[in-house]
Amino acid sequence: MQKVKLIECPRDAMQGIKDWIPTPQKVQYIQALLRCGFDTIDVGSFVSPKAIPQMKDTAEVLNNLDLSTTESKLLAIVANVRGAQDALKFTQIDYLGFPFSISENFQMRNTHKTIAQSVETLREILNIADAHNKEVVAYLSMGFGNPYGDPWNVDIVGEWTERLAAMGVKILSLSDTIGSSTPEVIDYLFSNLIPRYPAIEFGAHLHTTPSSWHEKVDAAYQAGCHRFDGAIQGFGGCPMAKDELTGNMPTERLVSYFTTVKADTNIATMSFESAFNEASKIFHKYH
Repeated sequence: MQKVKLIECPRDAMQGIKDWIPTPQKVQYIQALLRCGFDTIDVGSFVSPKAIPQMKDTAEVLNNLDLSTTESKLLAIVANVRGAQDALKFTQIDYLGFPFSISENFQMRNTHKTIAQSVETLREILNIADAHNKEVVAYLSMGFGNPYGDPWNVDIVGEWTERLAAMGVKILSLSDTIGSSTPEVIDYLFSNLIPRYPAIEFGAHLHTTPSSWHEKVDAAYQAGCHRFDGAIQGFGGCPMAKDELTGNMPTERLVSYFTTVKADTNIATMSFESAFNEASKIFHKYH
């Protein structure tokens, strides 16, 4: 049976919410996720509280999690060297996630750095992580298209994959930042990149509308991708109010798809239902 890694992203789901979610509620929710059997949980971020106020309690959340009964690994997002150094203080964290955009515009919006500066930052973070026994997950933002008018095509994605591989990136998650991916582009990228870079574990961080989730997941999986990010009920992503618009890939859709194709996600059904209910409590109260 084909094993598939599911990465649950409560950080992505919560970070755009304006109302403050109290730390104990975050802890309770993440604790419920830790019982589900996810490979990794994207638990928070070490970035400027001015940029993302909702994540300013990530350190406190980490210190209150009971990890004694879980095999899930923890990931935290960092946007610069200082954030990486803050994250290194926590033995609970296995992965540092770094958002790297191949759109100059988006990189400036996201981290206030040019692509050239971001390459140097990533290089430093890779060195720091290596020295402290952590791994880096690089997110290739705008991996499937670009709304900002910067040049984009599959060859540019290929060139950046080549550069990141040469720098020592071992896990590369292609991110569909605005939900613009099509099954054709997803298939083309994964079916070309995965065989070419056997040392890299490729992931899919897809955003989607409710009607297009299946074709995107199916295209990625059939093209050989076995690592998928999701957020329960599709919360987060582009924080849009309307159901028709883009959100994170709903984890329950991923679970149902992989059940149908008989892949092994390691998800415990009852625990997942419980976490699903916890998500409803949080995200319907704070928005």
